[in-house]
Amino acid sequence: MMQNVLVIGGGPAGIATSRELHRRGIDHLVLERGDCAGFNWTRLYDSLTLHTGKHLSYLPGLRFPATTPLFPTRSHFVDYLHAYATRFAVPVRTGVHVTDIAYTGDGWRVQSESETFLARTLVVATGIMSNPVRPAFDDIEQYEGSVIHSIEYRRPDSFLRGRVLVVGVGNSGGEIASELARAGVDTTISVRSGANVVPLTIAGVPVQYIAFLLRELPAAVRERILARVRTRTEKRRGPSPLPPRPGSPLDAIPLIGFKLIDEINAGRIAVRPGIARFTRSGVQFTDGRQETFDDVILATGFRPALQPFHARLSLDAKGFARRSDRVTSSDFPNLLFVGHNYDTTGGLANIRRDSKIAAARIHSMNRHGRRDLDRSPPEVSHVFP
Repeated sequence: MMQNVLVIGGGPAGIATSRELHRRGIDHLVLERGDCAGFNWTRLYDSLTLHTGKHLSYLPGLRFPATTPLFPTRSHFVDYLHAYATRFAVPVRTGVHVTDIAYTGDGWRVQSESETFLARTLVVATGIMSNPVRPAFDDIEQYEGSVIHSIEYRRPDSFLRGRVLVVGVGNSGGEIASELARAGVDTTISVRSGANVVPLTIAGVPVQYIAFLLRELPAAVRERILARVRTRTEKRRGPSPLPPRPGSPLDAIPLIGFKLIDEINAGRIAVRPGIARFTRSGVQFTDGRQETFDDVILATGFRPALQPFHARLSLDAKGFARRSDRVTSSDFPNLLFVGHNYDTTGGLANIRRDSKIAAARIHSMNRHGRRDLDRSPPEVSHVFP
């Protein structure tokens, strides 16, 4: 059976797109490989807290409950996603692991492990979480300790009696390393190219809100503002123990908040350079130093989850599909992407924006769309089952 629209991914991007399609009267089906909407979020580490404030992190049509803290925890956000899927009756098929996506000339053939789906239009809402980056380190096969990616980390309990190396100084690496250190774990962090550190809040206002307000300013102006924030922060807190990341501070998501910095300054986290190779008992760093570690946690980031296309798409330097605008593939007009824009305003704010753009684009392509549903309904505060 040919679907009108197929949405791949039942996380925030997929269910937000579903809501926007539904209110325009567009038939669609959402495919999710896990056992529930927002499955990937249920697997993230227990202590995760959003760095993006709740006022800019909600999905279209449903705000967080008033009782939700300014920075929602993972538990708050998972509850929100489940409530969202229920509130908008998202037509999600769970347990569908998509293995191949191919253009057929008049639509798309989507192959799962046990079923084939056909669709006129395809929305890819897979984001990045299901494609963790695992760098190919020299001699890693001889290492006798444990190596996991940050996506597999849950809590510090199982690391209490050993030495742990966290590789990478992004927000996940910073959060995990600081949590391990606070739990008394002997923790080291490997920093290859530095980090641009910004406060979680400025005068009580989430830094994401400020980035959102400044997003239309020229890049040079935003760089000057960031430089001024860094100067004032260093006057108040002292210089950062981490070197700044090379290039423009706008080129990468900054390290938000000072948890990691505080643990380093307190002597509870050791800082080392990048890894040259693994040894049987640990690693050798690029400065020649060798150290022993029982566990290595790779906080080495993620890449866009586009594996089922098997190199059938044009990609940019960061591995995202090339687009003719924010959401539309430059290769196929009936292929759209939601949840594939990331910047300092936050991935969720971009999802809220892009889900609306994608649904409007599909509506304009779909001559059977009901025009009486073009106007957005009012936002509702919250409806939790």
